[in-house]
Parts: sequence; structure tokens; C-alpha cells
Amino acid sequence: MRLLGLLFFLLVILQGGAVFAGDSPTLVILPDQGFYQPGDTVHITVRASTGTRVQAQVMYLTTLITTLEAPLTDGQTVLEWTPPPDAPRGYGLNVTVMDDAGTVVMSRSSAFDVLEHWIDAPRYGFFSDFSPARIGGTDQETVEWLLTHHINGIQFYDWQYRWENLVPETDRFEDGLGRPQSMATVRRLIDLIHPYKIAAMPYTAIYGASMAFFRQHEDWGMFNAAGEPYLFGENLIGIMDATPGSAWNQHLLGEYADVLDETAFDGIHIDQYGAPKTGYDSAGNYIDLAEVMPQFIDQTAAIVQARRGDAGVTLFNCVGNWPIEAVAGAEQDAAYIEVWSPYTDYLDLSRIVINAEQLGGGKAVILAAYIPPERTLNWQIANSVILASGGTHLETGEIGSMLADPYFPRFGRLTADQMDGFRRYYDFQVRYENVLSTTTTAAEYARQAEVELEGVRTRGIRSQDRVVPIVRIGETFETISLLNFLDIEGTDWNAPTNIAPTPLTDVLVSVPVTRSVAAVWFASPDSEATMTPTALTFAVENGVLNFTLPSLNMWSMIVVEYADGR
Repeated sequence: MRLLGLLFFLLVILQGGAVFAGDSPTLVILPDQGFYQPGDTVHITVRASTGTRVQAQVMYLTTLITTLEAPLTDGQTVLEWTPPPDAPRGYGLNVTVMDDAGTVVMSRSSAFDVLEHWIDAPRYGFFSDFSPARIGGTDQETVEWLLTHHINGIQFYDWQYRWENLVPETDRFEDGLGRPQSMATVRRLIDLIHPYKIAAMPYTAIYGASMAFFRQHEDWGMFNAAGEPYLFGENLIGIMDATPGSAWNQHLLGEYADVLDETAFDGIHIDQYGAPKTGYDSAGNYIDLAEVMPQFIDQTAAIVQARRGDAGVTLFNCVGNWPIEAVAGAEQDAAYIEVWSPYTDYLDLSRIVINAEQLGGGKAVILAAYIPPERTLNWQIANSVILASGGTHLETGEIGSMLADPYFPRFGRLTADQMDGFRRYYDFQVRYENVLSTTTTAAEYARQAEVELEGVRTRGIRSQDRVVPIVRIGETFETISLLNFLDIEGTDWNAPTNIAPTPLTDVLVSVPVTRSVAAVWFASPDSEATMTPTALTFAVENGVLNFTLPSLNMWSMIVVEYADGR
């Protein structure tokens, strides 16, 4: 089975990623870290199935920073460069492979970034298999999948013994759903990713307990107005009272301390189930979880800080975007939001990101929006909207995976022909993080409404049959993302989208400006050809900036640089 799995990986899994065997020439670009910190030296492994020499341009936005060159030996080389200490900063890599005559035989782009901390620009992934059967034979392939997609944090989903008793007393055990698990596997996976600057985050639940534990401690539970206990998952889990000072609160915080004392996890990831939102304790006292949850986050963050210092991370799941208003200002290190109805429109993904960013004072926003991999248009459009809005999307981690279900082990598998397009979204968000997320804020809706396309509708509440502008503002620039929804059959990100938007070419764009414009350029993850920025000719007349966008397929990102920033 190990040999078959490895062959499957070589033949299918990582086209355009770590390894690919097939008839077409292949080019693999692998940074050696999920992210780099100031002072780190970057090592980029390049593997090519043809050619004799590699040249790589390192770019910061439109500026060529340096060019790296090296010969290929047995189809491989390692490029080395130490970036300046500026952080956060995303870099693009334009890699070409040449033959002995200097003719370019292959080319492809990639990226890497320099951050103080991974949570400054999180690319959050997941592991969901901690069984004794998970042997180390695919460890290298797993690492290469993560590095190809610049993953810098991993949620270990349902790794624990029980929801109320996280670290087991024995290596091998069955979890609360009867799955065979191994702490040796958990520890090996933590140790596997740490050398690559990829953080390991343990999944936990704020108020979940097995029914056996719940029955033993029913007075620790939460109840409805009729005095009936709240249960979850057809009597699988009892809902406990997490109010600060309660018996369950103290018990679970003690479990968190044990996790950090007994493992090398880098913080705590806290889940909830979205319901109940209110209830009563066993004495009949009213509980409002929107008040309890931020207090619990702060208690957890104190434990993480005490045991991991500033490197530790605390995350909390706002299921259905609730209660984001209450917890955004708590001591969580980023906003993590699981998207459910009524947030069904593609543009709801943007609204959720922008709202959470504003409430959280600029903290990063991670969305968990579950899309089956076969719905290619859905995840392409959803990723475009999320990234254009300054957010990130939890969707991969296990080799070839796309997270399709809230129970992470039910993830889907990408096909070989999807992987190159999937990878580009990760390269794009890293390469352009300085104009998409880390040094930008969302513009007011009135600014978005000022963006006009000749002959194309841009205004409206829903996304259908229009081009949607999303504007983000930096100190010396504006980023105008144009999202194409022309002629798609629906706007529900969670329902199959089968008709691609109608592409546009030579689109005249107009936007009022009050500052002197120095440059306009665009890039897009829609194709490899548009990953590198292209300068646009522009004119400003009577306070209106005009330029022609060469193409708009799904998402084109335009950056307007102002002269007063130079």
C-alpha cells in the first residue's frame, strides 16, 4: 500500500508542486520554509525535467530586487538569497529554465514572504489523520505540499483523546468517534513541520464533553429554559458551562495547560458549535455565551502566553460569523470564521472579512468555507473574493486536499489538472500581500462605487451579472480588485456554479483621484502569464484616472501608485 500510495503521489498529486511524473516537461519550485523571519536566508529548490541552467528573478511588486542563477545538476539546484529585514514583505519569483544554447525551455512563478510571526499573514492548513497507520513514508511529500502552498500554520483537527480529556495516558487510543489514534503520530507530525517554520495548533472545543463525562458531571452542563441539557450530535456530546470560574471552565483551562506542558503545540485553537447561544447553568443562572466566549478566549490566551510567550497563538472559531462583535477585540491573534447560512452570496465572504478586520483592529482574518473540489468555479471565485478582500481561506494541508466538510477527515481530493490553478492562489496572496492584506485597509463602500467600467454594471448588493470592485487602501497606493460575475448562473458560493463568467478584454476603467498618480499596474492569478505585474498606460483628466485593462477573466488586481509616496 505504501508503494501504491507513493506511485499515486508521483503520478497525480503534485503537478506544478513538489513532484510530477508524466510526458510534459515539469518545473518544481520549493521554498524551504512556510515563511521567513527577518535575517533568515531563503533557499529555493528548483527541479526541472529538462534544461541545464536556472535563472530566477526576485521581485517586490513591480521592482526587480535581484537575479539568481545556478546550473542544474541531475535536474536540480538550490538558489540562495538573504532578503532585507523588512517585514511584512511578500516577494515574487519568476523562474526560467534554459538549455545549453540559452533558450528558455520552461518558466513558472512562485513566491515567499518575510514576516515577524506567521499569524501576521496566516496560510492556515489542516491535518486530520493521526492514526497509528499513518507511517512516515509520505512525510516528505506532505512537507513539499505544504511548502508549495506556503502553508505556515496547521490545525490538528480532532487529534485528542476526548473533548474533555485531551492528552491520553497511552500512546494508542480511540478518539470520541472511535477512530484509532496515536500520540506518537501527533508528536511526529508536530516535529515534522516545525523545522519548516510551520506552526502546529491543537483543535479543542470550548464546551464539548463526551456523554460519559457529561453524565458524571451533569451539574457542569448548560440547560434550556425547561431545565433540559443541551446535547450535540445525536447525544454524542454534552454542552458544558464555560462561564469563568465554573467547574468546567477551570477543568478545560487545566487541560489546555497540560496540552502545552506535554506537547510541542504552538498555542490553542478553540472551536464552538454555533448553538446554543444562551442557556442556564444547573442553578438556573442565565448564561449569554456572547459574554462568556471573549472572557474564555482571554483566559486561554493568558495560558498560551505563559507557556509559549509571544510566539504562542490563540484562535477561536466564530461559527456562522457569531459572535464576531463580541470576540473580535478579545486576545485572539486572528479572526477565524466558519461561514454558514445566511452568508450564502459570494460577496458575503468579502463582507465577513472586511467586518472582522475592522472590528479586530486589523488582525488577520481566516475563513473556513467548505467547498467540494469538483466545484472548481466555486473555489476559484470564492478564493478570488476572499483574497481580494484581504482575508485567507483554510482549505488544504493533507496532500492534494481541499477541505469540503466541517468534519475535516471528509476532505476532498483535487485532481491533477486543478492543482496548478489552485497553487497560483497561494503564490499570488504571498507575492502581493503588501497590496492585498498586510499593509492595507478596506475602503469605504462609497469608494468602491466610484470605480466605473465602460458599458459594464459595477454597482449593486448582490454579485450576479456585474463586475464587483473591491478597493483596499495603503499609505501610498490603492488596490482595486475587479471580480467578474457576468453571466454566471448564481451567486451562492455553497451551491454548484457551473457557468464561468464571460471574459472581458480592453476594458476602460475610470476612477476619481485626488492625488498625483505615478503608476498603474495589474496582475491576476487567473493564468501563469498574468502572475507577473504589467504596467498600464494611464491618463488623468479633470480629476479622473482612466486606463484600459487588457483582460478580465475572473479576478484582475489593479494597483494605483501615488506620486506622493515616492
